[in-house]
Amino acid sequence: MISRIRKNIYAKTAFLCVILIIFLFFIFAKDDNKNKLTDVKEEINYSVNAFEDISLEAKAAFVWDVNKKEAIYNLNEEAQLPLASLAKLMTVITAMNILPESSIITIDKEAISEEGDSGLFENEKWNLLDIVKFTLISSSNDGASAVANVAGLLKSDFPSREADSKKTFTRAMNEKAKEIGLNQTYFINPTGLDTNEFLGGGYGSARDMSLLMEYAIVNNMEIFEATKYKELEFASLNDINHTAINTNSAVNSLPGLIASKTGFTDLAEGNLIIAFDAGINRPIIITVLGSTQNGRFRDVEKLLDIILKNL
Repeated sequence: MISRIRKNIYAKTAFLCVILIIFLFFIFAKDDNKNKLTDVKEEINYSVNAFEDISLEAKAAFVWDVNKKEAIYNLNEEAQLPLASLAKLMTVITAMNILPESSIITIDKEAISEEGDSGLFENEKWNLLDIVKFTLISSSNDGASAVANVAGLLKSDFPSREADSKKTFTRAMNEKAKEIGLNQTYFINPTGLDTNEFLGGGYGSARDMSLLMEYAIVNNMEIFEATKYKELEFASLNDINHTAINTNSAVNSLPGLIASKTGFTDLAEGNLIIAFDAGINRPIIITVLGSTQNGRFRDVEKLLDIILKNL
């Protein structure tokens, strides 16, 4: 009888101990989760506060973490603004979708008549890969126009009409923008040049341009990485040598640079987009729109500095 009572006491004691252990486990687990949530909140607040005192000249800006698919910083990121030569990112992407890499591009008379002089000659012939790299680095309107004309002719229902080929190509640019999901973006011409004093050559948001650059470096890295160099040498198929000088004068002061593109017109003012590696395989994209000609570089460098100090 006494033995049975002792067994019951031991059983009840063991049961109570198990209940106590389970209770303590949940109490400590709850406290641990609370601490983790606090740490996350502090990390988020710290990231936000890092940009709290920043002053930019740009009308819009966006910083995009490619791997995490999240915004690090934004300022009027959905505002639809003139793109200027940032449009050439889409010009090259669209051309590479239409034309075989082995294509030969002839610099036609209409292309030479575009605003600006990047040193190309009428009837000069180029390998496609070389001319698109040259066009991106030097922001060549002649090159963009020639590439668009050839690609548009291939895609056009009226392959003998150059005017129609440009319209066809621009339509393809806009179709690609929709495919990528650039909801605030549309193009009026392949160069991004203002069409008149009131209408730009293309419009888009800082967020859209960051996503466009992401698409560019993910799908055509071998082309767009050429834009990280201060200058590159090219030779056309006519054995004419050309030096492409980067319109991004800050390339050598931007650590981990992967790719970049500038844009400037009277309507757009100063635009700049860069992709850089913030660590081992940690691509970050910075876009500023509507800054000044020199302010765009200052804006990007300010954002870059904060990111490198806080990520």
